Amino acid sequence: MQPAAPAARVAPPASFTEKKYVPTLIFVTSLFMLWAIAITMGDVLNKHFQNVLSVSKAQSSLVQFSIFGAYAVMGIPAGLFMKRFGYKSGVLLGLGLYAAGAFLFVPAANAASFTFFRGALFVLACGLATLEAVAHPFMAALGDQRTSDQRLNFAQSFNGLGAVIGPLLGSYFILSGTEAPASGDLTSVKLLYLAIGTVILVIAVAFAFVKVPALEDAHAAEVHAETEAGFYSGTAEVAPAPRGLWQRRHFVWAWLAQFLNVGAQGGTWAFFINYGVEKMHFSDKTAAGFFSLFMVMMMTGRFVGTFLMRYLAPHKLLAAFALANVLMCLIVAQSWGWVSFVCLLLINFFFSIMFPTIFSLGIKDLGAKTPQASSILVMAVAGGAVFPYLMGKVANYDIGAAYYLPIVCYAFIALFGARLYRVR
Repeated sequence: MQPAAPAARVAPPASFTEKKYVPTLIFVTSLFMLWAIAITMGDVLNKHFQNVLSVSKAQSSLVQFSIFGAYAVMGIPAGLFMKRFGYKSGVLLGLGLYAAGAFLFVPAANAASFTFFRGALFVLACGLATLEAVAHPFMAALGDQRTSDQRLNFAQSFNGLGAVIGPLLGSYFILSGTEAPASGDLTSVKLLYLAIGTVILVIAVAFAFVKVPALEDAHAAEVHAETEAGFYSGTAEVAPAPRGLWQRRHFVWAWLAQFLNVGAQGGTWAFFINYGVEKMHFSDKTAAGFFSLFMVMMMTGRFVGTFLMRYLAPHKLLAAFALANVLMCLIVAQSWGWVSFVCLLLINFFFSIMFPTIFSLGIKDLGAKTPQASSILVMAVAGGAVFPYLMGKVANYDIGAAYYLPIVCYAFIALFGARLYRVR
């Protein structure tokens, strides 16, 4: 008689995270909310500077250039810092720069200088870039790699909450007094950012006393396990020769998809209030209120997306949402009143899962190169420095027509989700 074949080993289902990581996960998740507040406040400042400092739409888009341009400058240094000093030190550096940039708003407001404000925003955004470079791989390391998509989308859901809070703060403290350009001043900006800087500094000091448990990067652990398997199996090759990041096609396509994704986001967000004022004839404050609803749509989309990923592959959901946004942009560009405005709101619902999903797909199976890949992917956020200016040039003539430009971005993201995401 033949001996019975051993039962196949079934891998246990991957948990969301481990109990020991829960306190750290809660804090890292809060970082996603904190940088969203700062980024969406920039979109409120965009309209405020048009009113108070008398700059054009194209000129005011330099607010986004200052914010997202910082990501291009700070991405690699943040990654190197994280690699040398670890996740916790990276978080403290990011929070420190965030607070410093917020405090610089005080002398910028006193000088009433658009250039000075852009400098303050640049310093603040260097802190945001550092936090993003650290927080994404940090979150990926807090559990099994198989659930990294779920953790990142969960954390990005609170990024959506911060994106709701930012416009509400801006609407209440900044735009409430700027119905006419002559009535506005910069006192409210100065006081609001002084308060923000103080809160961020307090959070940084508190985190300095938090004990972070030892982490083993899930990506690096997987590659280590594969290497050992190759050695002990007695194969001629112990492990495949390591390849550079730019030889990993899925990473390269992810970088381009992220560049276009954030470009589309930056332009759509920057001129949302302008669209509401010019096409729907809202006041600045009312349009800013709808901008908060716009961000609620994104937060809702992330919770819905996280749920759907239990049943659908993340790349398929990404492709479907990107194609939906191609249609939304086409309708928005037609300026059909409330129909177009509702589609403008829905852009953020379908945009919701794109950043974390592209990010997670881009760093799959990169092993020890994951921190470096993370910092380079964060640099792709520089797309937000380019597209708002291009959209602003078109918006100077027709704000609706400016929404044709993001169609190119979403079409490529759909292609990435359908085919180019594959790890080779």
